[in-house]
Amino acid sequence: MPQEFAQYATTRIILDCTELFIQRPSAMLAQSETWSDYKHHNTWKLLVGVTPNGQVTFLSDLWGGRVSDKQITRESGILDLLEPGDNVMVDRGFDISNIVPDGVSVNMPPFFAGREQMTAAETEETMSIASVRIHVERAIGRIKTYHILDGTLPNTLSPYATQIATVCGLLTNFLPPLLEPAKEPLHLFAS
Repeated sequence: MPQEFAQYATTRIILDCTELFIQRPSAMLAQSETWSDYKHHNTWKLLVGVTPNGQVTFLSDLWGGRVSDKQITRESGILDLLEPGDNVMVDRGFDISNIVPDGVSVNMPPFFAGREQMTAAETEETMSIASVRIHVERAIGRIKTYHILDGTLPNTLSPYATQIATVCGLLTNFLPPLLEPAKEPLHLFAS
């Protein structure tokens, strides 16, 4: 476990979704299913899970860009891999706390929820989580460095898109870790 995760030593996986631009499909239903209001483009959406040191350990199948992050998480199979005592780290707005298995906790930065500002403690917690959660963004950035994914994926590659994304994701595991393990083991409980 990297030293940066000392405060979150039970983190098993950091989850985030990313979107890959695709050519606009000719079929109206496919256009509708792949339209992303967030990106204002037709996209495939991919759920990525990384370990605290940035190794890619989970990649979902690709989904149309209009599907929610929560639905992908629910239907991707990742929840079946979690065990009691695990902690899942996610970004603000990626609230999956009501769908994770019993005994699994979700670490998500607090958000305004109708208030004008956060408390000092909430601001500090947000900064603390963001400082370690950023590594899933770095891992996603590595996946997208493969030129086949850095532009707009042509429709001719749609039948192979999940396999292409999976290969790109797994190839990143041959790169040096994003974070080095701690020199001293992290202790979960004080002695």
